[in-house]
Amino acid sequence: MSAKYYAPTGGHPGQEQLLTDRAVFTDAYAVIPKGTMRDIVTSFLPFWEHTRLWVLSRPLSGFAETFSQYIMEVAPGGGSDRPENDAAAEGVLFIVEGTATLRVNDDVHTMTPGGFAFLPPKCGWTLHNQSDAMLRFHWVRKAYVPVEGLPLPEVVVTNEADILPSVMPDTNGKWATTRFVDPSDLRHDMHVTVVTFEPGAVIPFAETHVMEHGLYVLEGKAVYRLNQDWVEVEAGDYMWLRAFCPQACYAGGPGRFRYLLYKDVNRHMSLRQAF
Repeated sequence: MSAKYYAPTGGHPGQEQLLTDRAVFTDAYAVIPKGTMRDIVTSFLPFWEHTRLWVLSRPLSGFAETFSQYIMEVAPGGGSDRPENDAAAEGVLFIVEGTATLRVNDDVHTMTPGGFAFLPPKCGWTLHNQSDAMLRFHWVRKAYVPVEGLPLPEVVVTNEADILPSVMPDTNGKWATTRFVDPSDLRHDMHVTVVTFEPGAVIPFAETHVMEHGLYVLEGKAVYRLNQDWVEVEAGDYMWLRAFCPQACYAGGPGRFRYLLYKDVNRHMSLRQAF
């Protein structure tokens, strides 16, 4: 089955529309529905030409603590020779629409929908839209946590279509995860994956764990249990889950329910808080 990837296009609703929507912001989770991703809430970045973005999450008291996530929209001829201004930042790119030309040192990659790139700190990458169509992609950024004795991980550039998903045991193939890096590679301190639920699949218990999550719905719809609440989500919606926020899911169909998932992994818990 071919993959579908929802991407926002901006614009504004008409004056006749009701303002009521599904947006929720709590101390434990947030739901940012696709209807909020309008022209008026876009941002811009230094050294990016013909580009705007939607900021889905950012480190903030009472919100995301370990990462930021953007949806980038790059018009034809746009892009950047200086995309990342934080030398300690690692990044993941995931293409949802259009074609990106990614250069990492002397290597040039053409990335199409489903394309994934892991970019370790200081790897000297650039990205441009050399096509005639709009380019839209997710950019997940995190401050890399080094560990003495572990080298930096290498650059990874691949596509979801080239990876066999890992099926969750005892689910008859109804729940699977596409992993772009080896989960046993402790050099990585974050994982960005694609999770797929077939119609009728469930997370059959309330997961409660240390990972912070960002979930962007790529395809389909479902009801998601967040803390004590059940919320309906659909393609284009974004969810942020604080560490230890109880979560579960029921994918009622009629089609697949799929999301891009961020989580922090493989590091000791910090015992020192910044004041």
